[in-house]
Amino acid sequence: MNITRIGLDLAKNTFQVHAVDSHEHVVVRRTLKRDEVLAFFRHCPSCLVGMEACGGAHYWGRQLQKLGHTVRLIPPQFVKPYVKHNKNDARDAEAICEALSRPTMHFVPVKSVEQQTLCLVHQVRREQVAQRTAKVNQIRGLLAEFGLVLPRQIQTLRRGLPRLLEDAGNELTDTVRALLDQRREELVQLDACIEQLNRQLKTMAITHVQARRLDQIPGIGPITATALLARIPDPTLFHRGRDLSAWLGIVPGQHSTGGKERLLGISKHGDRYLRSLLIQGARAVLKTIQHKDDPRSRWLQALAARRHPNVAAVALANKNARVAWAILRYQEDYQASKAAAA
Repeated sequence: MNITRIGLDLAKNTFQVHAVDSHEHVVVRRTLKRDEVLAFFRHCPSCLVGMEACGGAHYWGRQLQKLGHTVRLIPPQFVKPYVKHNKNDARDAEAICEALSRPTMHFVPVKSVEQQTLCLVHQVRREQVAQRTAKVNQIRGLLAEFGLVLPRQIQTLRRGLPRLLEDAGNELTDTVRALLDQRREELVQLDACIEQLNRQLKTMAITHVQARRLDQIPGIGPITATALLARIPDPTLFHRGRDLSAWLGIVPGQHSTGGKERLLGISKHGDRYLRSLLIQGARAVLKTIQHKDDPRSRWLQALAARRHPNVAAVALANKNARVAWAILRYQEDYQASKAAAA
Protein backbone atom coordinates (compact mmCIF):
# COMPACT_ATOMS: atom_id res chain seq x y z
CA MET A 1 0.00 0.00 0.00
CA ASN A 2 1.25 3.46 -0.92
CA ILE A 3 0.27 5.22 2.32
CA THR A 4 1.75 8.58 3.23
CA ARG A 5 -0.60 9.84 5.95
CA ILE A 6 -2.99 8.16 8.38
CA GLY A 7 -5.64 9.67 10.63
CA LEU A 8 -6.37 7.45 13.64
CA ASP A 9 -9.45 8.11 15.76
CA LEU A 10 -8.88 6.64 19.23
CA ALA A 11 -11.44 5.03 21.53
CA LYS A 12 -11.56 2.37 24.21
CA ASN A 13 -12.19 -0.66 22.02
CA THR A 14 -12.96 0.58 18.49
CA PHE A 15 -10.46 2.54 16.39
CA GLN A 16 -11.11 4.17 13.03
CA VAL A 17 -8.38 4.44 10.37
CA HIS A 18 -8.37 6.87 7.44
CA ALA A 19 -5.29 6.64 5.17
CA VAL A 20 -4.37 8.53 1.99
CA ASP A 21 -1.60 8.19 -0.56
CA SER A 22 0.71 10.79 -2.08
CA HIS A 23 -2.08 11.89 -4.46
CA GLU A 24 -4.52 12.44 -1.55
CA HIS A 25 -6.60 9.44 -2.64
CA VAL A 26 -8.22 7.42 0.14
CA VAL A 27 -6.61 3.97 0.23
CA VAL A 28 -7.80 2.69 3.63
CA ARG A 29 -10.98 3.43 5.52
CA ARG A 30 -11.73 0.76 8.10
CA THR A 31 -12.53 0.01 11.75
CA LEU A 32 -10.07 -1.82 13.97
CA LYS A 33 -10.50 -3.57 17.29
CA ARG A 34 -8.08 -2.72 20.05
CA ASP A 35 -6.01 -5.87 19.60
CA GLU A 36 -5.79 -5.29 15.82
CA VAL A 37 -4.23 -1.82 15.90
CA LEU A 38 -0.57 -2.76 16.35
CA ALA A 39 -0.84 -5.61 13.85
CA PHE A 40 -2.26 -3.23 11.25
CA PHE A 41 0.47 -0.62 11.70
CA ARG A 42 3.16 -3.31 11.86
CA HIS A 43 2.35 -4.24 8.27
CA CYS A 44 2.04 -0.62 7.10
CA PRO A 45 5.04 1.22 5.59
CA SER A 46 6.51 3.95 7.77
CA CYS A 47 4.34 7.02 7.38
CA LEU A 48 2.92 10.04 9.19
CA VAL A 49 0.23 9.13 11.74
CA GLY A 50 -2.03 11.72 13.36
CA MET A 51 -4.19 11.37 16.46
CA GLU A 52 -6.12 13.67 18.72
CA ALA A 53 -4.33 14.52 21.97
CA CYS A 54 -6.73 12.67 24.25
CA GLY A 55 -6.71 9.86 26.80
CA GLY A 56 -4.32 7.11 25.73
CA ALA A 57 -2.84 9.13 22.86
CA HIS A 58 0.65 9.26 24.36
CA TYR A 59 0.66 5.49 24.91
CA TRP A 60 -0.34 4.77 21.32
CA GLY A 61 2.10 7.39 20.12
CA ARG A 62 4.98 5.60 21.84
CA GLN A 63 3.87 2.23 20.50
CA LEU A 64 3.63 3.48 16.90
CA GLN A 65 6.99 5.25 17.17
CA LYS A 66 8.56 1.92 18.11
CA LEU A 67 7.20 0.54 14.82
CA GLY A 68 8.98 3.29 12.88
CA HIS A 69 6.07 5.66 12.26
CA THR A 70 6.16 9.43 12.73
CA VAL A 71 3.43 10.37 15.21
CA ARG A 72 1.76 13.77 15.55
CA LEU A 73 -0.79 14.56 18.26
CA ILE A 74 -3.26 17.33 17.44
CA PRO A 75 -5.31 19.27 20.01
CA PRO A 76 -9.00 18.34 19.53
CA GLN A 77 -10.10 21.96 19.07
CA PHE A 78 -7.93 22.17 15.94
CA VAL A 79 -9.45 19.01 14.46
CA LYS A 80 -13.10 20.01 14.89
CA PRO A 81 -13.19 22.57 12.02
CA TYR A 82 -12.33 19.78 9.56
CA VAL A 83 -15.26 17.53 10.55
CA LYS A 84 -17.76 17.54 7.67
CA HIS A 85 -21.48 17.45 8.42
CA ASN A 86 -22.53 15.09 11.21
CA LYS A 87 -19.97 13.64 13.59
CA ASN A 88 -19.02 9.97 13.57
CA ASP A 89 -15.83 7.95 13.93
CA ALA A 90 -15.11 7.75 10.20
CA ARG A 91 -15.45 11.50 9.74
CA ASP A 92 -13.36 12.14 12.85
CA ALA A 93 -10.53 10.03 11.39
CA GLU A 94 -10.88 11.84 8.07
CA ALA A 95 -10.75 15.21 9.85
CA ILE A 96 -7.60 14.16 11.73
CA CYS A 97 -5.98 13.10 8.45
CA GLU A 98 -6.92 16.42 6.86
CA ALA A 99 -5.72 18.51 9.80
CA LEU A 100 -2.45 16.58 9.77
CA SER A 101 -1.69 17.90 6.29
CA ARG A 102 -1.88 21.57 7.25
CA PRO A 103 1.62 23.15 7.28
CA THR A 104 0.79 25.55 10.12
CA MET A 105 -0.91 23.01 12.38
CA HIS A 106 0.08 22.95 16.06
CA PHE A 107 1.06 19.59 17.49
CA VAL A 108 1.50 18.13 20.97
CA PRO A 109 4.78 16.23 21.56
CA VAL A 110 4.50 12.61 22.62
CA LYS A 111 5.40 12.20 26.30
CA SER A 112 7.76 9.54 27.55
CA VAL A 113 6.87 7.14 30.35
CA GLU A 114 8.85 9.24 32.85
CA GLN A 115 7.08 12.44 31.82
CA GLN A 116 3.69 10.78 32.06
CA THR A 117 4.62 9.54 35.53
CA LEU A 118 5.37 13.12 36.58
CA CYS A 119 2.08 14.26 35.05
CA LEU A 120 0.21 11.58 36.98
CA VAL A 121 1.74 12.60 40.31
CA HIS A 122 0.86 16.25 39.65
CA GLN A 123 -2.65 15.31 38.55
CA VAL A 124 -3.28 13.36 41.76
CA ARG A 125 -1.80 16.19 43.85
CA ARG A 126 -3.98 18.76 42.10
CA GLU A 127 -7.06 16.64 42.78
CA GLN A 128 -6.12 16.24 46.46
CA VAL A 129 -5.57 19.99 46.88
CA ALA A 130 -8.97 20.69 45.29
CA GLN A 131 -10.62 18.18 47.63
CA ARG A 132 -8.92 19.77 50.63
CA THR A 133 -10.11 23.22 49.60
CA ALA A 134 -13.67 21.90 49.22
CA LYS A 135 -13.44 20.18 52.60
CA VAL A 136 -12.25 23.38 54.31
CA ASN A 137 -15.06 25.39 52.71
CA GLN A 138 -17.61 22.76 53.79
CA ILE A 139 -16.40 22.88 57.41
CA ARG A 140 -16.47 26.67 57.47
CA GLY A 141 -19.99 26.67 56.01
CA LEU A 142 -21.27 24.18 58.60
CA LEU A 143 -19.78 26.21 61.42
CA ALA A 144 -21.30 29.42 60.06
CA GLU A 145 -24.76 27.84 60.32
CA PHE A 146 -24.29 27.86 64.10
CA GLY A 147 -22.82 31.36 64.30
CA LEU A 148 -19.18 30.20 64.44
CA VAL A 149 -17.01 32.01 61.91
CA LEU A 150 -13.31 31.32 61.48
CA PRO A 151 -10.80 33.30 59.37
CA ARG A 152 -10.09 32.10 55.84
CA GLN A 153 -6.60 30.75 56.50
CA ILE A 154 -6.49 26.96 56.55
CA GLN A 155 -3.96 27.00 59.40
CA THR A 156 -6.46 28.89 61.57
CA LEU A 157 -9.12 26.29 60.80
CA ARG A 158 -6.79 23.45 61.77
CA ARG A 159 -6.08 25.07 65.15
CA GLY A 160 -9.55 26.45 65.86
CA LEU A 161 -11.76 23.51 64.91
CA PRO A 162 -10.66 21.19 67.79
CA ARG A 163 -11.28 24.00 70.30
CA LEU A 164 -14.77 24.60 68.92
CA LEU A 165 -15.57 20.90 69.11
CA GLU A 166 -14.48 20.78 72.77
CA ASP A 167 -16.30 23.99 73.73
CA ALA A 168 -19.55 23.02 75.44
CA GLY A 169 -20.78 26.61 75.49
CA ASN A 170 -21.63 26.86 71.77
CA GLU A 171 -24.80 25.58 70.09
CA LEU A 172 -23.21 22.57 68.40
CA THR A 173 -25.21 19.40 69.05
CA ASP A 174 -23.65 15.99 69.54
CA THR A 175 -24.65 14.97 66.01
CA VAL A 176 -23.06 18.07 64.50
CA ARG A 177 -19.90 17.61 66.59
CA ALA A 178 -19.58 14.03 65.32
CA LEU A 179 -20.03 15.13 61.71
CA LEU A 180 -17.49 17.93 62.09
CA ASP A 181 -15.01 15.62 63.78
CA GLN A 182 -15.34 13.21 60.85
CA ARG A 183 -14.71 16.09 58.43
CA ARG A 184 -11.64 17.04 60.51
CA GLU A 185 -10.23 13.53 60.23
CA GLU A 186 -10.76 13.58 56.47
CA LEU A 187 -8.92 16.91 56.34
CA VAL A 188 -6.00 15.42 58.26
CA GLN A 189 -5.87 12.50 55.82
CA LEU A 190 -5.85 14.87 52.85
CA ASP A 191 -3.02 16.88 54.43
CA ALA A 192 -1.02 13.68 54.88
CA CYS A 193 -1.61 12.60 51.25
CA ILE A 194 -0.61 16.01 49.88
CA GLU A 195 2.51 16.10 52.06
CA GLN A 196 3.51 12.64 50.81
CA LEU A 197 3.07 13.73 47.19
CA ASN A 198 5.10 16.89 47.86
CA ARG A 199 7.95 14.79 49.26
CA GLN A 200 7.77 12.52 46.24
CA LEU A 201 7.98 15.48 43.85
CA LYS A 202 10.91 16.96 45.78
CA THR A 203 12.75 13.65 45.53
CA MET A 204 12.11 13.55 41.78
CA ALA A 205 13.37 17.12 41.46
CA ILE A 206 16.60 16.30 43.28
CA THR A 207 17.35 13.34 41.02
CA HIS A 208 16.72 15.28 37.77
CA VAL A 209 19.40 17.65 36.47
CA GLN A 210 17.02 19.96 34.62
CA ALA A 211 14.71 20.19 37.64
CA ARG A 212 17.65 21.24 39.84
CA ARG A 213 18.48 23.97 37.34
CA LEU A 214 14.90 25.23 37.26
CA ASP A 215 14.78 25.17 41.06
CA GLN A 216 17.43 27.91 41.10
CA ILE A 217 15.00 30.45 39.63
CA PRO A 218 13.38 32.64 42.34
CA GLY A 219 9.68 31.79 42.30
CA ILE A 220 10.13 28.26 40.98
CA GLY A 221 10.45 25.42 43.48
CA PRO A 222 10.59 21.64 43.13
CA ILE A 223 6.85 21.32 42.44
CA THR A 224 6.82 23.92 39.66
CA ALA A 225 10.11 22.61 38.26
CA THR A 226 8.80 19.06 37.92
CA ALA A 227 5.53 20.38 36.48
CA LEU A 228 7.48 22.25 33.80
CA LEU A 229 9.41 19.11 32.90
CA ALA A 230 6.21 17.06 32.76
CA ARG A 231 4.17 19.49 30.67
CA ILE A 232 6.98 20.64 28.31
CA PRO A 233 8.54 17.49 26.87
CA ASP A 234 10.46 19.31 24.12
CA PRO A 235 11.44 23.00 24.61
CA THR A 236 12.71 23.21 21.02
CA LEU A 237 9.07 23.30 19.86
CA PHE A 238 9.04 26.93 21.04
CA HIS A 239 11.20 29.29 18.98
CA ARG A 240 11.72 31.67 21.88
CA GLY A 241 10.79 32.13 25.52
CA ARG A 242 7.98 34.48 24.56
CA ASP A 243 6.28 31.64 22.70
CA LEU A 244 6.27 29.53 25.87
CA SER A 245 4.75 32.32 27.96
CA ALA A 246 2.13 32.87 25.25
CA TRP A 247 1.37 29.13 25.25
CA LEU A 248 0.87 29.32 29.03
CA GLY A 249 -1.56 32.23 28.65
CA ILE A 250 0.38 34.78 30.74
CA VAL A 251 0.58 37.38 27.97
CA PRO A 252 -2.08 39.97 27.06
CA GLY A 253 -4.97 38.76 24.96
CA GLN A 254 -5.65 40.66 21.76
CA HIS A 255 -8.79 41.80 19.97
CA SER A 256 -7.54 43.98 17.11
CA THR A 257 -9.11 44.91 13.80
CA GLY A 258 -8.69 47.52 11.09
CA GLY A 259 -5.15 48.32 12.18
CA LYS A 260 -6.32 49.28 15.67
CA GLU A 261 -4.57 47.24 18.34
CA ARG A 262 -6.53 46.43 21.47
CA LEU A 263 -4.82 44.50 24.27
CA LEU A 264 -6.88 42.82 26.98
CA GLY A 265 -6.01 40.97 30.18
CA ILE A 266 -3.94 37.81 30.06
CA SER A 267 -5.26 35.32 27.54
CA LYS A 268 -5.35 32.36 30.02
CA HIS A 269 -4.67 29.93 27.19
CA GLY A 270 -2.78 26.70 27.65
CA ASP A 271 -2.13 24.79 30.84
CA ARG A 272 -4.09 26.31 33.73
CA TYR A 273 -2.29 24.26 36.39
CA LEU A 274 1.18 25.29 35.25
CA ARG A 275 0.12 28.92 34.91
CA SER A 276 -1.26 28.97 38.46
CA LEU A 277 1.96 27.47 39.85
CA LEU A 278 4.08 30.14 38.17
CA ILE A 279 1.85 32.98 39.38
CA GLN A 280 1.66 31.67 42.95
CA GLY A 281 5.44 31.36 42.99
CA ALA A 282 5.73 34.94 41.76
CA ARG A 283 3.41 36.13 44.54
CA ALA A 284 5.69 34.45 47.07
CA VAL A 285 8.68 36.32 45.63
CA LEU A 286 6.81 39.65 45.85
CA LYS A 287 6.56 39.23 49.63
CA THR A 288 10.34 39.08 50.05
CA ILE A 289 11.70 41.82 47.77
CA GLN A 290 11.50 44.78 50.17
CA HIS A 291 14.96 44.26 51.64
CA LYS A 292 16.77 43.11 48.48
CA ASP A 293 18.93 45.28 46.24
CA ASP A 294 19.74 43.10 43.23
CA PRO A 295 18.68 44.30 39.74
CA ARG A 296 15.83 41.80 39.52
CA SER A 297 14.38 42.88 42.87
CA ARG A 298 14.74 46.59 42.01
CA TRP A 299 12.85 46.02 38.75
CA LEU A 300 10.13 44.16 40.62
CA GLN A 301 9.92 46.82 43.36
CA ALA A 302 9.47 49.58 40.77
CA LEU A 303 6.82 47.58 38.95
CA ALA A 304 4.90 46.76 42.15
CA ALA A 305 5.00 50.44 43.17
CA ARG A 306 3.23 51.67 40.04
CA ARG A 307 0.99 48.72 39.17
CA HIS A 308 -1.37 46.36 40.98
CA PRO A 309 0.38 43.47 42.80
CA ASN A 310 -1.43 40.96 40.58
CA VAL A 311 0.04 42.67 37.50
CA ALA A 312 3.51 42.48 39.01
CA ALA A 313 3.01 38.80 39.85
CA VAL A 314 1.95 37.96 36.29
CA ALA A 315 4.89 39.96 34.89
CA LEU A 316 7.31 37.99 37.07
CA ALA A 317 5.63 34.71 36.11
CA ASN A 318 6.09 35.69 32.46
CA LYS A 319 9.77 36.39 33.04
CA ASN A 320 10.24 33.13 34.94
CA ALA A 321 8.61 31.17 32.12
CA ARG A 322 10.98 32.71 29.58
CA VAL A 323 13.99 32.07 31.80
CA ALA A 324 12.85 28.48 32.31
CA TRP A 325 12.63 28.02 28.54
CA ALA A 326 16.20 29.27 28.13
CA ILE A 327 17.44 26.87 30.81
CA LEU A 328 15.63 23.91 29.25
CA ARG A 329 16.58 24.87 25.70
CA TYR A 330 20.29 25.48 26.26
CA GLN A 331 20.75 23.23 29.33
CA GLU A 332 22.46 25.91 31.37
CA ASP A 333 22.36 26.86 35.03
CA TYR A 334 20.39 29.89 36.18
CA GLN A 335 22.34 33.14 35.90
CA ALA A 336 20.83 36.07 37.77
CA SER A 337 22.65 38.66 35.67
CA LYS A 338 21.18 37.37 32.40
CA ALA A 339 17.73 37.06 33.93
CA ALA A 340 17.84 40.67 35.13
CA ALA A 341 18.96 41.86 31.69
CA ALA A 342 16.07 39.99 30.07
